Amino acid sequence: MKRLVIAAMGAMLIVPAAASAVDMMREGQWEITSQSEMPGMPMKIPASTIKHCYTKEDVKDQKKVIARDDKCKLTDYKVSGNKVTWAMKCTGEAAGTYTGETVFGKDSYNSIMKMNTQGHKMTVKVKARRLGDCPKK
Repeated sequence: MKRLVIAAMGAMLIVPAAASAVDMMREGQWEITSQSEMPGMPMKIPASTIKHCYTKEDVKDQKKVIARDDKCKLTDYKVSGNKVTWAMKCTGEAAGTYTGETVFGKDSYNSIMKMNTQGHKMTVKVKARRLGDCPKK
């Protein structure tokens, strides 16, 4: 079960990055809060917040960013206005099917990803906001 939650958290970087390639979303430092829901769990999974720097390179090719794990392949992909929907199939440790939808603006986005992996179903909701420029290295 712990591996599934870890795989889900790793996958959450996929969804936000997917939206970043659309012209409306800007590169920079982002705060991303994920809330996972899993049917049958006796307790609520705590929300997780991370910071991630999206570079110009990240926003160039949306499809490559969505399926950046070489064990994942996009099976569907659509952009309509400010909404991106996609489906993906993965093999290996995170084997399963994933579908998602991201609605975004210039400095924020909201995503929902549904996962069916290792015999478990999970929904992950994401809220993100741009904090500013990426930190200097």
